[in-house]
Amino acid sequence: METLDRHRRTQDAFDAVLAAVPPDRWDAPSACAHWTVRDVTGHVIWGLEVLRHHASGREFTVENGPAGSEKPGELAGEDPPAVWRAAREAADAVVTGDLLGRPAPAWYVANRPDATVTDYLALLTFDTLVHTWDIGSALGMDVRMDPDLVAPSFSLARLIISRTPGTFGPRVKPPADADAQARFLAFLGRSA
Repeated sequence: METLDRHRRTQDAFDAVLAAVPPDRWDAPSACAHWTVRDVTGHVIWGLEVLRHHASGREFTVENGPAGSEKPGELAGEDPPAVWRAAREAADAVVTGDLLGRPAPAWYVANRPDATVTDYLALLTFDTLVHTWDIGSALGMDVRMDPDLVAPSFSLARLIISRTPGTFGPRVKPPADADAQARFLAFLGRSA
């Protein structure tokens, strides 16, 4: 249940950043190369849709949402905060204690055969946390991550990061006095 709590707190932070995006900035560049703020939002929505469909025994086959895909912003539509909130509400409604121990969605299990929905929620937490910063920082917001969310996400990142085109770039050297958030972001190829 700790993973679920972290997931929900990260969603709250993402929602707060989305609420602060000016209407004319959805198509502005984000901190993710080749993706706009709308694209990053669509990607995060995609992750929730994968979870929601998986909970009902179906696979989410939309292909413009995963890392490295083109035009994930189409999933966010014309009102990204509203689409995000609807996707969040729908996904939260199906995440129960019974679901957490079940095998993870097919595309995630392909790389980690023993992964559970709890493991997938940890991935979504990591992803949403990073993308909260990606959107906020690109728009000049000072996004401060909860250290309780950074530590497990950083541990997961060390295990799963693939430095390939469309995913994560080379590490950035953090300043000597960098805090946990800055070290986490530097590991992901982002400069705080």
